[in-house]
Amino acid sequence: MEQLQIKDSILVKNYIDGDEKALEILINRHNQRITSFIYSKVLDRDVAEDIFQDTFIKVIKTLKKGKYSEEGKFLPWVMRIAHNLVIDHFRKNKRMPKFEGSDDFNIFSVIKDEKLNAEKQIIKDQIESDLTLLIDELPDDQKEVLIMRIYKDMSFKEISENTDVSINTALGRMRYALINLRKIVERKNIVLTN
Repeated sequence: MEQLQIKDSILVKNYIDGDEKALEILINRHNQRITSFIYSKVLDRDVAEDIFQDTFIKVIKTLKKGKYSEEGKFLPWVMRIAHNLVIDHFRKNKRMPKFEGSDDFNIFSVIKDEKLNAEKQIIKDQIESDLTLLIDELPDDQKEVLIMRIYKDMSFKEISENTDVSINTALGRMRYALINLRKIVERKNIVLTN
């Protein structure tokens, strides 16, 4: 039982000083939180397990290099590494929503911050689910273009080929989709910022 009382920062220091057991205690202590967090994002046990392993490989490498300096903030630091690896996973699989591209997208810019604390993460998840509901209210042709552009990161040329319309029509639909989204946001009085 005594081990549970040892602070993370002391265990980190002990591990850096060569005590392998200290890392094991840290992993066991935070395993559940980190695994649940990763799983809640990827919704796949095997992928979550892989990302969890990669997270601790990164943790070990950083600690071994002596580059760790977050005194007493071990868990948030590990969570940030896990979060970034989740983002890398989505990028590799082309499933990451991308919100760059134009000033029109400012209502989405809130979803870009990769170093979120727990509270912001909850707000961000709420915004993402709000957005999904809002997008559902758009006319089908606008919704289709918006999803292709933002969630699938397709170019307007690809969108026009996929929907059998001219690039100008695709651009127009995107413009109307964003205008309508803003109207829906205003009508419902939803705050899309954190």
